[in-house]
Amino acid sequence: MKQRNVSRLGESLYEGQLENGLRVRVVPKAGFARKLAFLAVDFGSIDTHFTLNGEERRVPDGIAHYLEHKMFDMPEGNATDEFAARGASPNAFTSYSMTAYYFLCTEQFADNLRLLMKMVLTPYFTDESVEKERGIIAQEIKMYEDSADSRVSEDLFAAMYPKHPVSVPIAGSVESIEGITAPMLYACHEAFYQPSNMMLCVVGDVDAQEVLAIAEECSPKTCAPVAQRHYGSSAVTNAGLLQREMAVFMPTFCMGLPCQPPQKGMAAMEREIVGDLAAEILCGESSPLYTRLYEEGLIDSAFSIGYESVKDVCLLTAVGDSRDPEAVCKAILEEAERLRREGFEPALFERLKKSALGRRTRDLDSFESTCFRICAYELEGMDYFRFPEAYTGITAQAVTDFFAQLGTTPTMAVVYPNGEEEPQ
Repeated sequence: MKQRNVSRLGESLYEGQLENGLRVRVVPKAGFARKLAFLAVDFGSIDTHFTLNGEERRVPDGIAHYLEHKMFDMPEGNATDEFAARGASPNAFTSYSMTAYYFLCTEQFADNLRLLMKMVLTPYFTDESVEKERGIIAQEIKMYEDSADSRVSEDLFAAMYPKHPVSVPIAGSVESIEGITAPMLYACHEAFYQPSNMMLCVVGDVDAQEVLAIAEECSPKTCAPVAQRHYGSSAVTNAGLLQREMAVFMPTFCMGLPCQPPQKGMAAMEREIVGDLAAEILCGESSPLYTRLYEEGLIDSAFSIGYESVKDVCLLTAVGDSRDPEAVCKAILEEAERLRREGFEPALFERLKKSALGRRTRDLDSFESTCFRICAYELEGMDYFRFPEAYTGITAQAVTDFFAQLGTTPTMAVVYPNGEEEPQ
């Protein structure tokens, strides 16, 4: 493996790639007892329409999440029990664009890594086990449907991007998962769980060459083609205000303003940084608007604003609880217009940029966050450890241009109280 020292971060990174295309990254942490291995697959909930070997296929919504659940099944039993027997704590998640499997351990790292590789690369499903999982996942979907926070986010994406698969909840619906079968799960595994479409990242006091050797030992020597994805249109629909009622104490809202899609690679990383800085200037905790809204009781400490991007879907979102969500939306729009017209203090920009770079650097202390970010960025064609360089290149003019290009017509989803007591 090739070692790269990142002096600005005080970190080193080992990089390697197997002949089958599997990318391997190791961040050494000498003297730490904990070790984390993270195996990411470039396959998420939006990958439901694809072409493989000349055959175009559409699979049910929620199948990536369903597959994540079933990958823990092995011929000898459940992988969770196998990890526990080796002193490891495993977990997994599915996002719009990625599925990841990982474990944390302090001992038997090599054995646990072999187990992780075997579990993810060797599917094992039966009709009975797939059917049994259906009820479990249906309950999980209903739990999300009962969450006001989940509902406003899902309603916003569905309204703004109706022709893009990001409009569909990650876990799908109770109705959509009814159509998922074992052959479909095998087909999706064949289409996307190929080494060239995956990445292994390890953080801890480990031997990088040993990690690479285990990855090579436990993965196929060759790699089949990966499916070509079809995402539809990322055109924005300005749906205005969407409302529903649930058993909540205070209205919950999610507001979205569309942004121009970024380019690929470093430009995408720079756009994310610019978007986050613009959000901080607009209504972050250090902004005058945040202070005013907080003092007026229109937002509380749970309020957040930030930049989001998923496969050409790019937007600023503001999320929180408020007794008057429309007043918050109006205030944010007015402040965005003021910033477009009058600009912002250069000193504020420099302070926020320095603070954001410091937070991201300190975040490298989190093994989980480091593995996730390295994989998520790499799968999108970005080298995460170049983020200090990206911050250095960001200018106040880039943020000014971002505000100039920011959409002016918002979409907002709100969950209002239905008069019933909020469930405990």
